[in-house]
Amino acid sequence: MVYVISKKGEPLMPCTEAKSRKLLRDKKAKCIRRMPFTIKLNFECEGNVQKVVAGMDTGSKTIGCAVVGNNKILYQSEVLVRQDITKKMEQRKMYRRNRRSRKTRYRKSRFLNRGNSKKENRIAPSIRSKIDAHLREKKFIEDILPISKWILETASFDIHKISNPDVKKWEYQKGQQKDFYNV
Repeated sequence: MVYVISKKGEPLMPCTEAKSRKLLRDKKAKCIRRMPFTIKLNFECEGNVQKVVAGMDTGSKTIGCAVVGNNKILYQSEVLVRQDITKKMEQRKMYRRNRRSRKTRYRKSRFLNRGNSKKENRIAPSIRSKIDAHLREKKFIEDILPISKWILETASFDIHKISNPDVKKWEYQKGQQKDFYNV
């Protein structure tokens, strides 16, 4: 399966490998991406597309995506989300502290320049990275396929019930996730 983009840059329905070889041979299309193989047409076309539904299963470690059109799977992917952001932030913090304690001129640590941590609706860098990974995958799929509808799967789990199946109603108040909702 080869993904097709119109001359204007809009995604069209994918075509077969044979059809794409013929278009490339006749110079009616050019290759713009090798993985996944995507061609861009050099001529104007109608731009008629069928209904294509995309689904995304969000997760903290992996993101699963699938696109279905004409009862066929047009695209599938599993993206691993970065898990090292917290470690990188700690390393950056360690380098900053090391710079301050070297035998150079004295530099006081500054506490009034923490504007980023005081912002309203601030998202931690590790969470922001995960959100960006989801949005990046969504944009990539929309760049190569004409998506007409998105289905997003979200689920909330009873963590206490998973770790202790015999939990009673009143024991929820004394569990390890006390004062937290669906962490």
